[in-house]
Amino acid sequence: MIKKTITDVDSDGLQGRTVIVRADLNVPLDNGSISDDQRIRASLPTLQMLTDAGARVILLSHLGRPKGQVNPTFSLAPVAVRLNELLEPSVHFVPYTDGAAAAHALHDIGDGEIAILENTRFEPGESANAPDLAHSWAALGDLFVNDAFGTAHRAHASTAGLAHAMRAKGGEAVAGLLMATELEFLEEALRTPERPFVAIVGGAKISSKIGVISSLLPRVDCLLIGGAMANTFFRALGLDTGDSLVEEDSIEVARDLIATGGERLVLPVDCTVANEIVEDAECRAVDRTGVKQGEKILDVGPRTRLLFADLVGRAKTIVWNGPMGVFEIDAFAEGTMDIAHAVAGACDAGAIGILGGGDSAAAAERAGVVDRLTHVSTGGGASLELLAGAQLPGVNALSNRSV
Repeated sequence: MIKKTITDVDSDGLQGRTVIVRADLNVPLDNGSISDDQRIRASLPTLQMLTDAGARVILLSHLGRPKGQVNPTFSLAPVAVRLNELLEPSVHFVPYTDGAAAAHALHDIGDGEIAILENTRFEPGESANAPDLAHSWAALGDLFVNDAFGTAHRAHASTAGLAHAMRAKGGEAVAGLLMATELEFLEEALRTPERPFVAIVGGAKISSKIGVISSLLPRVDCLLIGGAMANTFFRALGLDTGDSLVEEDSIEVARDLIATGGERLVLPVDCTVANEIVEDAECRAVDRTGVKQGEKILDVGPRTRLLFADLVGRAKTIVWNGPMGVFEIDAFAEGTMDIAHAVAGACDAGAIGILGGGDSAAAAERAGVVDRLTHVSTGGGASLELLAGAQLPGVNALSNRSV
């Protein structure tokens, strides 16, 4: 069922209305200062659209993991300051999350202004999706806009619970501009991809991405495996992996995926190995059959980089989630950087290139190719769930569009 978005709402009727927006403003803080405001900037189009229309916006978000307790370390106050710098309307910080004090503070908010409440996860009922908490937030307005794709896979009170509560009282719950864009790219990539369709899956563990690999294998023309998870596949082939990270309890799963995927599942043919995971480590490139005891596989090798770049270069649709190695260290970053440039090059040639957030997004940023990619997801966990074919509670709870 297609969900309603903010573009389905008559903007002329937003003047003076109170709109509750759930955004993902979970930004990294360094001694109380924001070190990366990407998520804040991603929320701006929806907020600007609403304030331009004269709506009174009540903004909700979480920050960090305070575990249901008030913790000043995770206060949204610095986020409010940054929002006030980036947006034209006034942004008011309300140091409460719920209750009469929060409701009273909202009386001072004028049309076209924003009030951001304190961290939703200060409330113990947030992660538990407590109905009373969701209903108290729904009572503050008459329209709910969920623009927090990064938390859409969580059934929390400020996401799925608030959407249900708003609809129960006769209001509507719709996707914001960012949420709608995320769903458009990720769902469209799976529904009607232009071919060849290439998926790249990396990272440390098969266990965390079994669903993604299993869901993508029947849909893609080829699926490239990198990162430490490739080691478990190597073991499934009977290869020695030295002292490399291997998920022993996932070897049989890897063996089944190899059998299911056949030629569509493409594993590294060589590796970059070292004895230590340090910047000045002595590295060598070896065939995947040549790993010695004491060595750790820490990146794909040069032949694999060329093979993967060739396959990506032919693609018309690309989905990438997870690095090819320990890319945070220069000595083991070449595989991931080469993939980033290969995806960017394919996009330059007209392909659709979609990154599934998390480490992939960080790698693309480091490679300097973000602006050349079609879409970089803001939600690592949510994008994984969607690519795995799972239903997202934060999306399912939204109002349906009549078609």
